[in-house]
Amino acid sequence: MGHREIIIKESVADSIAEIAWYIESKGLVSTAEKFADGIYDFLIKLADSRRNHAICRDPERALIGYKCIPYKRKYTIVFLESDDELIICEFLPSKNIHW
Repeated sequence: MGHREIIIKESVADSIAEIAWYIESKGLVSTAEKFADGIYDFLIKLADSRRNHAICRDPERALIGYKCIPYKRKYTIVFLESDDELIICEFLPSKNIHW
């Protein structure tokens, strides 16, 4: 199974940390840890070079060449992919993307 290098932008890591912190602030410490671990595990699965993903349906992101994939129907991961690397550019709530 071929893997590409994964590059996660700092803004993406901050977004994930903010959401996990919010969950933790509600008293759900283990849930926050599971949330963050689940996202990073999902990103590792995206690095499989045998898969190609569709371009975003959002016109602004499609124009740039970004690819989008939903995470648990509530969040969207926006990234650029090439043969040898995957650059994760955005992690945002799906309701913030206007299709």
